[in-house]
Amino acid sequence: MESSLPSTQNLDFGESAERKDEAKSYKEMISTFPRVQWWSYYEGFWYHSMLLEGIMSAQDHFIPQSTDIFITSSPKTGTTWLKALTFAICTRSRLSGSSASALLTKMPHECVPLLEYHRAQNPMKRDCAVPLVSTHVPYSSLPKSVVSSCCKMIYICRDAKDAFVSLWHFIAELQRSRNVEPLSLEEAFELFCSGISGYGPYWDHVLGYWRASLEFPEKVLFLTYEEMKKDTAAHVKKLAEFMGCSFTLEEEEEGEVQKIVSMCSFDKLSNLEVNKNGTHSLDTLIDVKNSAFFRKGEIGDWKNNLTPEMGARLDDIMEQKLKGSGLKLPR
Repeated sequence: MESSLPSTQNLDFGESAERKDEAKSYKEMISTFPRVQWWSYYEGFWYHSMLLEGIMSAQDHFIPQSTDIFITSSPKTGTTWLKALTFAICTRSRLSGSSASALLTKMPHECVPLLEYHRAQNPMKRDCAVPLVSTHVPYSSLPKSVVSSCCKMIYICRDAKDAFVSLWHFIAELQRSRNVEPLSLEEAFELFCSGISGYGPYWDHVLGYWRASLEFPEKVLFLTYEEMKKDTAAHVKKLAEFMGCSFTLEEEEEGEVQKIVSMCSFDKLSNLEVNKNGTHSLDTLIDVKNSAFFRKGEIGDWKNNLTPEMGARLDDIMEQKLKGSGLKLPR
């Protein structure tokens, strides 16, 4: 469904001369930014260059709808799961007796578009029935139009050790698919500990949304992957309430909450045909296997990849960086 927002009607993000000039301008700006490996430094954070143009375009042009709900996170912290849960919650239908059947044929990332890619490319293509938009952009770099709006945000974070390991495996998979030699675990770990990773420093990303959740609790819901795993049903109800679509007593009695929990479980999603054998486009050059988004989903898997000394070092860094914020992440 096309958006009827008048403020976006004059924006042409096709292959117009204006769009090409703008893209060229962004590329020229990005070429001047500090760079390490394939990451460019912009507004205090590190970004993969292939997404930075979209981020800057979204900052300049994106106009949210008042009903938008942003699924926000640092990469590999439970994003896929949170997208599935929120999509299932807001598209559930008691009449059909089926929760989010689209998740059976589409991976969660196809159901919930990414601001810095899909929405930057097609800002006027909006499905009003699904108010969800996802982003990895730090709070401080979100489009001003989003921050100043009444839109809600749901943020999920995770133990930094598990987040790092999951991110390293994912990026290595992408690099191998392009015949690029992946960074060694040790080299990637050193960069991560110095703050250099996609959308990093990780601790600054977490702190941005944590502080926003304290300042605007009615707009920003802050969650941890570990707590959600402990009691998923309670969090599904919490999400529904925050999103403005609470479960009715009848729905709860009919087991709708548990249906969504089961539908969006790691075992269920990872074994669907679309997620075992399908692919997902990250840009015009990269198609990544959907299975790469469903590696393990386990708490504490870092122990199978990092030494105890590496784990303790990252714990110490996180403790120091979060000191005084009132936030204590699982470790």
